[in-house]
Amino acid sequence: MRRLAQFLLPRSLHARLFLLVLGAVLLTQAATLATVSYYRDKFFDEVAIGYIATTIRTLRASLSQVPAQDRAEFVRNASQNQWRLWSRTLPPDAQLQRPYRPPPGPSGRPPGDGRADAHASNDPLRRELRGPIRELNARLNDGTRVALSHGPEPEIFISLARNPDSEDAPRLREWLVIPLERLDPSFSTPMIAVWLGGLGFILLLAAGFSWHITRPLTRLAHAADQLAAGQPQRVDPSGPQETRALGERFNAMLDALAESDSVRRTLLSGLPHDLKGPLSRMWLRVEMADDPALKEGLRKDLQDMQRMVDQFIGFVRGTDPTAYRYAPLALPDWLADHVAGWTSTGTAITLDMPDEPMNIQADAVALGRLLDNLIGNALHHGAAPIDISLRNEGQYAVLDVADHGPGIAPERRAEALRPFARLDDARTRTGNVGLGLALAEAIARAHGGTLTLAEAASGGLLVRITFPLQG
Repeated sequence: MRRLAQFLLPRSLHARLFLLVLGAVLLTQAATLATVSYYRDKFFDEVAIGYIATTIRTLRASLSQVPAQDRAEFVRNASQNQWRLWSRTLPPDAQLQRPYRPPPGPSGRPPGDGRADAHASNDPLRRELRGPIRELNARLNDGTRVALSHGPEPEIFISLARNPDSEDAPRLREWLVIPLERLDPSFSTPMIAVWLGGLGFILLLAAGFSWHITRPLTRLAHAADQLAAGQPQRVDPSGPQETRALGERFNAMLDALAESDSVRRTLLSGLPHDLKGPLSRMWLRVEMADDPALKEGLRKDLQDMQRMVDQFIGFVRGTDPTAYRYAPLALPDWLADHVAGWTSTGTAITLDMPDEPMNIQADAVALGRLLDNLIGNALHHGAAPIDISLRNEGQYAVLDVADHGPGIAPERRAEALRPFARLDDARTRTGNVGLGLALAEAIARAHGGTLTLAEAASGGLLVRITFPLQG
């Protein structure tokens, strides 16, 4: 049942609020219509039928004083052309109702004619008025006969001559003819138009209110996505009190995160800077040492320490938004020049890219740090050669950097992108603090791109970066 409800309900809060208001409006309309119909029928049975019976008795008494040739005109004038006089035998399609007799059982209703009920069951109007006609027949319980027409224009025939002892309809020659529409007027087109217009106006108001309630939540969700993408964005608190408070709390959280990030960058940038002096002195003492074995070991340790310091400094620069200087950049030319700098040192790198322009808005220094980081990572943790390719995919430039090392297991790739993550079982060499891939992802994200990890064709690690092309 719960799964069925989840399947039937819309997913968005806006649609659910609209559906809630729509359901409430329809239920209210249905309850109102049922209540109005109940009291309308009650009024018709108890009051209107009584007035009709009194009017018929009065009209019948008046007609007895009017000459026969003037009676038809008298009925039309008295009823303002709504009723008419029928001074002949009942038409074939008119069915007499049974005269009223006290009900023998607890039903409280006089029995009706079976054929009349059959005809009435096929006509909604006649079926609806079957009870009022029986009530009228009961109110006129003085020998008056009531007949129901089944023709194309439904009418009731009420006898004007008293004939209580006869069941022979042809002898009742004068009938008062009342159209059924006069007893139960249908809804007029303007009334239906007003009702539908009011319903539409209420639904528009419901849609506006639901949008007003859900809009701040939509903005907050977008801001949360921006925060997850590394591009924090404040929201304007709006809407009801609860959503306004939620927006204010979100902004306060952004301020706290910004302060924490500032403290982290200060620590990360200050510590490597302070270590540079002792490292320089240690390099000098190593070069002055006489023992070759001790000298080689200390040199290796110092290289690892220097690499760690450089990673800290690079990470701080790469994650600082104020450090970027964006400018149009021809990506193929820049990539060819940068890779040439590595191949000139003897590094085994293959480069594959199409002969077509691809321009992006980028910071060339930051991109150089990204590529150097990926190549250094591939050499330090993987194995040569390093395969680099660039291609155009729609509105994006896709840069792939692959090595021939052991790679990273799929279940640990998300962990490898987190700062200070060290996958010692897959990356065993020293001098790494787990900032290389995190720095590369931060630089790619700062350029509006993405960085993903996959398995290369050689079995090594494939790092794929996408950059949005400049239009």
